[in-house]
Amino acid sequence: MKWFALSQAGRILFPWLVVLSLIVLYRGHNLPGGGFIGGLLGAAAFILVGLGDGMAEAKRRLRLDPVTVLGIGLGVAVLSGLPGLFGEKKSYFVDQWLPDFTLPLLGEMHIGTPFVFDVGVYIVVVGFVLHAVFSLDFLAKTDSREELEKDDKPAGGAD
Repeated sequence: MKWFALSQAGRILFPWLVVLSLIVLYRGHNLPGGGFIGGLLGAAAFILVGLGDGMAEAKRRLRLDPVTVLGIGLGVAVLSGLPGLFGEKKSYFVDQWLPDFTLPLLGEMHIGTPFVFDVGVYIVVVGFVLHAVFSLDFLAKTDSREELEKDDKPAGGAD
């Protein structure tokens, strides 16, 4: 079912919620926020689209299976610890900084392994929340237990 108000709100607010989630992600390195809260905001953007235009539209905008997104985030989080493990300073998450660079609107950027870990957490949270929401949507659309069991059986298989 499509709801006009939610559909329009999703179209307008989706990009802004994603940008806000990325700002909260970056801000959380030095101030309150970070990967978890940013990931919840990012997932909320997709959920808003799903509530307005249907979960199929939210899945289309995500472009990847939520479990794949979750795995990518877990990989990023694990990889963020490798510079501390194999680096010269032998410190975990501390004093491991990527080279500084300057962005036109944001100024000088300092990104280290804690930020990379937060990015991994962000991606994991988006993947997990969307997997849970899409699964609940699937369960809500099934009418009976027989329909659920039918989906679990291989095609052409005998009992």
